[in-house]
Amino acid sequence: MSTTSISTPPSNIALSPRIRLLSIGLSLVTVMSVTRLWTGFDNLTSSGTIGAALRLTVPIMLAGLAGLWAERVGILNIGIEGMMILGTWFGAFGAWKYGPWIGFLFAIFGGALGGLIHAVATIRFNIDQVISGVVMNLLAFFGVRYLSELVFVGQPQGGISQSPPQSSAIPKVDVPFLAGGPVGSSSTPDALGWLEERGWFLIADLAGMTRGLMSGLSLASLIALLLIPLSAWVLWRTSFGLRLRSSGEAPEAAESLGVNVIRVRYIGLLISGGFAGLGGGFLSIISSSYYRQGQTAGRGFIGLATMIFGNWRPSGILGGAAVFGYSEGIKLVAGGSITGLFLFIFFVSALVGLISLLRRQMRRGTTGIGMSVIALIAYLTVDEVPESLTQSLPYVITLIVLATASQRLRPPAKAGVPYRPGGAH
Repeated sequence: MSTTSISTPPSNIALSPRIRLLSIGLSLVTVMSVTRLWTGFDNLTSSGTIGAALRLTVPIMLAGLAGLWAERVGILNIGIEGMMILGTWFGAFGAWKYGPWIGFLFAIFGGALGGLIHAVATIRFNIDQVISGVVMNLLAFFGVRYLSELVFVGQPQGGISQSPPQSSAIPKVDVPFLAGGPVGSSSTPDALGWLEERGWFLIADLAGMTRGLMSGLSLASLIALLLIPLSAWVLWRTSFGLRLRSSGEAPEAAESLGVNVIRVRYIGLLISGGFAGLGGGFLSIISSSYYRQGQTAGRGFIGLATMIFGNWRPSGILGGAAVFGYSEGIKLVAGGSITGLFLFIFFVSALVGLISLLRRQMRRGTTGIGMSVIALIAYLTVDEVPESLTQSLPYVITLIVLATASQRLRPPAKAGVPYRPGGAH
């Protein structure tokens, strides 16, 4: 007599991360479309907003990558802001003298120089990593001011707080047939622009957002975005990445296996500084055409926030940087007429709160419901947002996202912990 076992399929089907991410993205766009049609706030998904958001996302993303490469080798890099400052100055100098592409090389050099200073202080002399980072920020601020006095003062349109403008710029392109870019000497249809102008539910929103990524696209932005998958591949798919990550997770164990932890940490901080400098160079070469004092505006610290939001992963950093870039982009495009954004925040926060309460995630649920109530009151009572509050919008939205983030944060185990060779013996 034989027994037959019948296997029953699981009741819950787990979605893959990609499918889950796609579902979340489509849900957000749907909520945006409903909000746009309800309020008439077309800038919510317009190509102008998305294009501005892309330009503003890249420096934050590069700052986040700078923090990632440093902390993956076990070093806290609070000095990213200072390294970005060095990148803005050196990038502008290089672009002024030799053109924008050479300017980016100068920017990377300036940031890497800051990374080297931080590495020597924290690795060679074992100075507290937070103190070293703060000092790095101060050195960069006063250092570039001194360099400006030596180099820029007396030059046309230059001064102690500003460089002369660069003579040439990196060209921007429109994708043919989709965003109306030319093919040879002939113009092509702007299919996405036509769909955006129709204003149809969801279709116009997807068209506007896509067109914003394909219209006025700088090759520098495209190259910068490719650094996300490149960083992921190097860190998680190569033997060098394994040695680098082991230096931040278990340096004593890595040393016992023959890894030169000190050398790897120096390399990691040089790469970190290079990313930060590149982000600064993007500000002075692409976002502007000259160096200006205070140009970074705290983006180095926001980059650290995106690194935490992204759970020390390149893809997560891109998402966090996109949130900040979008909030700043919509501020620039819409100005004070952003009250429609309150309704969008209400819908998203209420949805997150209700789902969390159903899953018995009480803290996250009550936070979401509380934010939704505040957003609804603001939408019903505020006619126009004052300029002073508009300027703080990117930081407010960043805090909201960080507060409602659902991932379990997992920083490198030995990030910020001092290390001396021979500790494994």
